[in-house]
Amino acid sequence: MAVRRAAGFVIYRNFTGNTEFLLLQASNQNHHWSPPKGHVDPGEDDLTTAFRETWEESGIKQEQLELHSDIKDELHYEAWGKPKVVTYWLARLKDPSTQVKISHEHQDYKWLNITDACKYAEYKDMQNTLNKFNEYLCKK
Repeated sequence: MAVRRAAGFVIYRNFTGNTEFLLLQASNQNHHWSPPKGHVDPGEDDLTTAFRETWEESGIKQEQLELHSDIKDELHYEAWGKPKVVTYWLARLKDPSTQVKISHEHQDYKWLNITDACKYAEYKDMQNTLNKFNEYLCKK
């Protein structure tokens, strides 16, 4: 069975001395919360997908992000009965006051500290990714 690939960014901002992570609430199904991500188009590499999907889903452009190219994480799970792999990179929003403009695929967004981000994320693998990236930032 073919594995579906997706890619995105765990975006954070430094706002009033705190690190906050961006989560988007899906418009469909269980209205889960996750960072911006989407399926890899034919001929597209994962990083290109991550930038494209982030712009489409949040209105945040590539030049507004600072990529931490030395850290990424992969989530492996089943979606709609098919295996899926999602690659996430960590990226800092350069201007913390940048407005988020969600697409029709989402109904809400939140900037959350690590504790609240993990509560909203619900899924253990996503919580692990958020914690991994947060620990990376704490060591910097």
